[in-house]
Amino acid sequence: MARALVTGSTSGLGLEFAWQLAGTGHDLVLVSRDEDRLHAVSEQIRDVHDVRVEILPADLSERERLERVAVRLTDPVDRIDLLINNAGYGLRGGFLDIGVEDHEKQMDTLMKAVLVLSHAAARTMVQRRRGAILNVSSLAGYTTAGPYAASKSWVTVFTESLAMELKGTGVTATALLPGFVQTEFHERAAMSMDGMPRVTWLKAPFVVEQALKDTAKGTVLSIPSVKYRTAGEFSRIAPRPLIRAMTSPNWYRRFQQRAVLQSQRKASRRALRAPWQRDDET
Repeated sequence: MARALVTGSTSGLGLEFAWQLAGTGHDLVLVSRDEDRLHAVSEQIRDVHDVRVEILPADLSERERLERVAVRLTDPVDRIDLLINNAGYGLRGGFLDIGVEDHEKQMDTLMKAVLVLSHAAARTMVQRRRGAILNVSSLAGYTTAGPYAASKSWVTVFTESLAMELKGTGVTATALLPGFVQTEFHERAAMSMDGMPRVTWLKAPFVVEQALKDTAKGTVLSIPSVKYRTAGEFSRIAPRPLIRAMTSPNWYRRFQQRAVLQSQRKASRRALRAPWQRDDET
């Protein structure tokens, strides 16, 4: 039976990866910094699916904990066939609004952990001439929306480079570049996305299903949905001054302003007639 190691596996896309992989008969190694949620998720999966679930609590921004996960990837007995580097989070505020220590911790999770775990997994998988690595990146990597976008740009380019290096070894590397997905990501970062049109959102089950299909085929860049593949191509070929103007770090403030304006327009159209109102109050 195949075994997958999933980081950031107690919420969002990571949790959906865990459930879908269990549903296809994969044993799991679940990694998260939230040990209580790890226990809860592992028990829920075992109750539904006949698979082995191992938990590995680890804050991947801490080198010692990260090394524990890397060592697990090299286990020659209970081998890992699929690595999913999914752990990550956003920070609310501009680059100068946030302390540099918080930026460093975020970059350790979004980039260093991907580098270290991909290195450990790829070396071991190449020896067996079988395996796959799926790194969760983002279309934000094509934008100029701050350090998070820059880190995702790195993940995409790194994965493309790794895929080429692994060609012919029996091991593949895939980068998943979703757009906006309905998960806890923005909520955990205390970011209100009320100004986003509904059409821009994707559902996590669809994104994960497409990502796993692309990984199985050895596709290097997995971009779910035609609309986001089109947006990705536009972002790659558009003049950079235009991309900077459209996706500067002020994008979140613009969305908030749009949400406020929408609420004001809706409120102005309401004609509330409450039964407790008197005629002279309307």
